[in-house]
Amino acid sequence: MLAALPPAASIAIATAFGAIIGSFLNVCIYRLPLRKSVVWPASACTSCGRELIWYENVPVVSWLILRGRCRTCSTPISVRYPVIEAITAVMFGLAWWYYGPGLLLVSRLLFGCSLIVLFAIDLEHHLLPNVITLPGIVIGFVFSWFTEPGWQASLIGLLVGGGALYAIAEAYYRVRHEEGLGMGDVKMLAMIGAFLGWKLGLLTLILASFAGTIIGILLIVTRRGGMKYALPFGAFLALGAAAAASVGPALLDWYLGTF
Repeated sequence: MLAALPPAASIAIATAFGAIIGSFLNVCIYRLPLRKSVVWPASACTSCGRELIWYENVPVVSWLILRGRCRTCSTPISVRYPVIEAITAVMFGLAWWYYGPGLLLVSRLLFGCSLIVLFAIDLEHHLLPNVITLPGIVIGFVFSWFTEPGWQASLIGLLVGGGALYAIAEAYYRVRHEEGLGMGDVKMLAMIGAFLGWKLGLLTLILASFAGTIIGILLIVTRRGGMKYALPFGAFLALGAAAAASVGPALLDWYLGTF
């Protein structure tokens, strides 16, 4: 249906739909760490408990009109809500423009939504819920039978991705006698490998490790953290996977062509 519309109109509709999905992702980000249902009850103010009216749930716009505060109790509403909605909206619009209609579009959007939720939850709670990562491994592998990266690359990706991070975590534990990585990170990288394949999965690990190292050094230099400061590595994996999914193939082609 959207494919029959002019390109600008179809991208605009995809973007608007993405904003709506972003609103649902905010529900997941808030409720999953609390082990609450993401479908019931209806959205309400987290402070006074008043159920929100439909026009208070319009993505981005409602937050701006309400000036970031609850209409009843005036409690500040986190800026995370419009930011997540805006990021998801842009992701849907760009994905429709880049991939066009098809299974690869669906796969990439499901993957992107999972990354957004995992990034936000890990950043705040240092938690990567199994309810996202474990089904994500299965869904990524199932899609690979019908679209990129192909089932063999996906299978290798989930095994090598999860296995590589597990080996690193185990080696760190044996050397330092303390946990450096959680099993949530292992399952998340397995999910990334299932969706992207083993090449982009390993690229994700390299990018995430590099970014984590840079941030860790900056924290030490600015004395905001020490050698044992726990970084949310899942957040770096999410950023690395987003980069690998979008510019990873071109980056790999450049690297292989250069060396």
